[in-house]
Amino acid sequence: MKMYVLSLLLLGVLVLPETWAGSHSLKYFYAAMSRPGIAKPRFIAVTYVDDQQVLSFDSDRESQSTELRTPWIEREIPDYWERETRISREATQRYRMCLQKVSAYYNHSEGGVRTYQRLSGCEVFSNGSFSRGFVQYAYDGQDYLALDTETLRWIAGNAGALNNKRKWEADQSVAKYWKGYMEEECVYWLQRYLENGKEALRPTDPPAVQVTRHTSSDGEVFLRCRAQGFYPAEISLTWLRDGEEQLQEMELIETRPAGDGTFQKWAAVGILSGSEQRYTCRVQHEGLAEPLFLKWEPESSVVGLSAGVITALLLLAAVIVGVVIWRKNISEGKRGSYTATASSDSAQGSDVSLTAKA
Repeated sequence: MKMYVLSLLLLGVLVLPETWAGSHSLKYFYAAMSRPGIAKPRFIAVTYVDDQQVLSFDSDRESQSTELRTPWIEREIPDYWERETRISREATQRYRMCLQKVSAYYNHSEGGVRTYQRLSGCEVFSNGSFSRGFVQYAYDGQDYLALDTETLRWIAGNAGALNNKRKWEADQSVAKYWKGYMEEECVYWLQRYLENGKEALRPTDPPAVQVTRHTSSDGEVFLRCRAQGFYPAEISLTWLRDGEEQLQEMELIETRPAGDGTFQKWAAVGILSGSEQRYTCRVQHEGLAEPLFLKWEPESSVVGLSAGVITALLLLAAVIVGVVIWRKNISEGKRGSYTATASSDSAQGSDVSLTAKA
């Protein structure tokens, strides 16, 4: 289940815009999949709070019920489970029909492997107030429709989505429903989940960031800004040249799990050799009190600094050893002089010998 949802994101669809200002999110992933030789498409639903999976539903399971994915969700009242199961069962029938209709828009015949996906949800600021909402659809791994929440217009991913776009824009009730849902009901449930799971949800981890310089096989020079070890997943990496954003020139790798509960991401920008110091990587994340601004530090400077430190340490060690040897020699010289004097004076009587020892 978890790997399937991840695969949807790696396909490059249903990707959220970046945020960082201390936000929390509630996300619902729906997917209907037709399979050769099987009459009814499979339907899967997964619910995430921040980056923690809390609920799942799979039409292939015998129970046909919503299942919990984290212990703290058990604090919900019994009616909650009936509600979630009912919603998922109704969505199963609805999305099977949607998959069939959308396949017809693309003139795709029955019998092949087709997918129809939806990502919806909302984000709130750290104080619990509404930040933004989102609803996006994809078909066969490609963008299909997305709602512009400012204009309440639908953005078509390709020509095959134009039929749905015209239909939904002719009936504004669809867009208005989503706007109301995102700003009210979704926020209500997110705040409720955050309260119930506040002891279990992972604390914020700031990113560790490094800027490196690379040269490709064809001689192209580029800088890479890599962030790792951060949580939650929302982060912004932006290259600036002389203070201006270089969004069009950037190569960006989407945020990926690091395998230990944290995330990693990097952004690269091609440059002309010698212009490295004109570029700055800006990093924004919930775990940072303020944005980070990093430049590339030439390795020669780092090596030189390290060599200087090592040389200083060696000199200090040599001085210390020299002082130890010098003091040892003085000590041995005094001891030898004393021994010779004591030996010569011993013949003069015990009183003189005792005086020398004293």
